[in-house]
Amino acid sequence: MEMTRVQLAQGVNLTYLPARKFKTSLLSAQFVTPLRQETAGANALLAAVLRRGTVSCPDMGALSARMDNLYDASIDYTVRKKGENQCVGFVASFIDDRYAPGGEHLLEPVAELLGELVCDPVTYHGRFVPEYFDSEKSNLLEAIRSIINDKRDWADSRLLRTLCAGEPYAVPRLGDEETVDKLQALRVYDQYRQLISTAPLEIIYSGSADLERVRLALAAAFATLPREEVRMISAAVPHVGRETVQYVEDALDVTQGKLAMGFRTGIDAWDEDYPALMLLNAVYGGTTTSKLFLNVRERLSLCYYASSGLMKYKDVMLVSSGVEFSKVGQAQDEILAQLQACKDGGFTDDELEWARRSVVSTLMTTLDAQSRLEDYWLGQAAAGLTEAPDELAQRVERTTRAQVQAAAQKLTLDTVYFLKGKE
Repeated sequence: MEMTRVQLAQGVNLTYLPARKFKTSLLSAQFVTPLRQETAGANALLAAVLRRGTVSCPDMGALSARMDNLYDASIDYTVRKKGENQCVGFVASFIDDRYAPGGEHLLEPVAELLGELVCDPVTYHGRFVPEYFDSEKSNLLEAIRSIINDKRDWADSRLLRTLCAGEPYAVPRLGDEETVDKLQALRVYDQYRQLISTAPLEIIYSGSADLERVRLALAAAFATLPREEVRMISAAVPHVGRETVQYVEDALDVTQGKLAMGFRTGIDAWDEDYPALMLLNAVYGGTTTSKLFLNVRERLSLCYYASSGLMKYKDVMLVSSGVEFSKVGQAQDEILAQLQACKDGGFTDDELEWARRSVVSTLMTTLDAQSRLEDYWLGQAAAGLTEAPDELAQRVERTTRAQVQAAAQKLTLDTVYFLKGKE
């Protein structure tokens, strides 16, 4: 696919994705900042507060009316974790100019509103409006607390926090309840001023407008963005290898056990052999034709579900499974046995090709959805990578059986987490 990277200003970069096959355009503005325990919650909160209003549209009613006048354009705030960076900002979706009534141009007014949300928020005596701040703080606390309601997600998040303890990756994208609970409006406003002054800003556009027009629209929209000493996007922190596997248990009121296993892969998105790791994950547990699904779940009935997943910008693979309390030992042993089979080359040519078709198909379907494209390219920008989905798919196509087996042999079990029921 076609992609152009342009520097708009100090620490402000545009990823331009020309596209004429969509009826909508997408415009994303995301600050990329290191994951830190002390700032993650404040960053997540300020994104929500900024979405409440600007000087010219000081409340949600005025903002909604303005977007209605732009033919129901939408702007949502986002808080994402890309490797060991937190990405905070907005994503706008609006009718592409080719389909706008009367040939009206929508890029410029949408970009203008996006710039206002970032650079010109409504304030009260030099801080965020107390009503907006208190409301969004309550919403954020509720979102953090509600994670425990999905026990599968809870187990995976507990595993990651334990597996990556002492590394930025252990920090949750929304921060933690204790830190957020202590936040004050002035503190978060100060964090906002710091963020927009020093954090790299990644802007992504997908639509039919030409590059020069997009550049001019964004230059005008973000003309007042303060820029001081802009930090470089931080690289992933290498981990210190663990000599022995660590085991962690929690007990909650659950009827089904959650077994989560964390592996260090020795490979991540920056490595030449990352396509081999992607294929290994698909063979092992990433698809419905994988060894975990067909053997551990279907043939042996040891798990209600069993799958593996990669943390693309971190050298980590997670295996997530739901098990009966009495079968946790058997399930763990079989999960490891299936990995050993991959290390020994115990997968058929058909298994490899099914995995290859799945990985390639997933990458290529990224090209058919603007939201997926935006998320993909944000991750690439945060990682300092420029490889397009179709280019990565081509590397997957060229990956050999030997390379997949070699990737499997690099995996080491690091942490096992089990969520059991209360006695």
